[in-house]
Order: sequence, then C-alpha cells, then structure tokens
Amino acid sequence: MVNVHAEQRRSSDYFRFDKAQVTHRPPASAGPRPGESGRAEMPSIADATDTIGALAGAANVILQLSWPAIGWGVRESTQDGNIYYHPMRRARTTFQYLAVATTGSDEDKRKYRREVTRIHSRVRSGAGSPVEYDALDPGLQLWVAACLYIGYEDAFEWLYGKMTDDEREHFYQSAHVLGTTLQVSREQWPESRDAFDDYWYEGAKQIRFDPQVREHLLGIAALRMLPQPATMLFGKVFSWITFGFLHAEFRDALDVPWTPKDQRRFNATLKALAALNRTLPLPIRQIANRVLLVDLRLRVKLGKSLM
Repeated sequence: MVNVHAEQRRSSDYFRFDKAQVTHRPPASAGPRPGESGRAEMPSIADATDTIGALAGAANVILQLSWPAIGWGVRESTQDGNIYYHPMRRARTTFQYLAVATTGSDEDKRKYRREVTRIHSRVRSGAGSPVEYDALDPGLQLWVAACLYIGYEDAFEWLYGKMTDDEREHFYQSAHVLGTTLQVSREQWPESRDAFDDYWYEGAKQIRFDPQVREHLLGIAALRMLPQPATMLFGKVFSWITFGFLHAEFRDALDVPWTPKDQRRFNATLKALAALNRTLPLPIRQIANRVLLVDLRLRVKLGKSLM
C-alpha cells in the first residue's frame, strides 16, 4: 500500500523530514559520539543532553507554541507561570523537566510528573479565551513532546554527525520519556520513527501564530523578559540564533526574515560551536543536567516547591 504522506513528503519541500528535500537541518558535525570509545554504538536521547544545545531552547519553545491552543495557553498564563514575570524560574523548571525526563531516575520522573500535573491542572481556557485549551490534554502534550524530540535530534546531529537509520530509530525509541513524564501514555507515542514522520506531517498542518502569540514569542527570542542592558546587548544576536534553529515551515509561519546569507553564517556558527564543544570533556558538556538533578533532589529533601 502506498503511504500517501510519504509520497507527499517526497514531492514537497515543505515538510521538514523529507529525506530527498530537507527544508532545514542544522549542519551535522564530524565529531565523535558520546561514550567511552568516543562513539556510542546506538545513541539514545540521554546522549543529546549537551549544555551547548540549550542555545536552541527558545526555538523549540516556538515549535511547541505553534499550535494555537498551546500558544494561547502559555500567552494567557498567570504571573506565576509567565516567563515575562519570572524568567529565571521558568527557565529552571523547563530545563529541569528535560533533565529529569532524559537522565533522571524513575523516582525523579514520578515526582516531577506529579508536580507538572498539579500545575497544568490550573491552565484552562476561560470565557474570554480566543481558543479552547486544557494543559492536561494528552493530545496537546504529545505535540509538545514531539517538538522536544525534534530539538534533541537536531542537537545530536549538529554536535555529533548524522545518524544512520538504525541509530535514528534507536534514538527515537528512547525518547518516549519526553511524553510519558507529562500526561502522554507510552501507547500514544508513535510506534516508530517513520510513524512519527506521519504524525509530524499532520501536526504541521495546525501551525498558526496569532498576532498576540507571535508578539509573545518574538519577545522571548529578543530576550525582552530580561532587565536592561541584557536585552540591548544580546537580544538581536539571540533572535538571529533562535530563527536559525527554526525549521523553515515554522520560520515562514512566524513571518521572520531569513536569507541565504543568514543560513550560510548560521551554518558556519554551528560548525564552530560544535568544534569547540568537542574540546570539552563529556562531564563538562553535560554539567547543566547534573546541576539541575542535584537541585531537584535537594528541593525534594528540603520540602521546597519543584516549580
């Protein structure tokens, strides 16, 4: 039977995962893979937990919020959950969730999932909301987890080189924790990397940035939530890096400029960063995850809030 979606992907340069025509992918490094031998035989999601990969964090937020129900849910969040009011707290909780999901223990995952559920139970659309949303909706959370997966896959190939099909499948199968640490069941995670392609292709049809959500996201890219002079000094270059990490279909939907010259400069920047990253010992490259897990366990021990 012909896979219609696969045929559409082969004939279109819209879809990011088309093997013949990729609209955007960070340039792959020629560096060694993580592991004692310098290359992991079969990489897993934990191998992509590299501190320098956090540079793509804002771009991944844009991917996640590209569905209107998610974008408006975050845009209308209360002060406690709004990055413009608590940028450091929001950054910590987001990256701590990722640390727990990718390298935390089963007990870490259980505790963090319970806390995420508690917080998300408060996030629902109101009478005046432009769209209906519920942060506990597994369908919305699956899209968030899928976007996180794409971020990790991109980061791994940027830093360590393109994966083979077998390596990519193994990498993908290890990544269901990105969803199951939320409210996504293991059965909801697409069964294979090819099935994920189909899910992503359908999900991309829902990409839409309403003006208010777009402004919210452009502000994050420009670091407007930080006090001066940080925004003035770093906002422009951080926006450029963020837009570079976006896949073309998201960048087009967000209506941000990106030229062939920008792409060449971005490719060169990533190549240099990957080369620099390879000079660092693995414990240093993964230090952010280690610190975040220590902080989590200390908060649990002291009875402090995880969020």
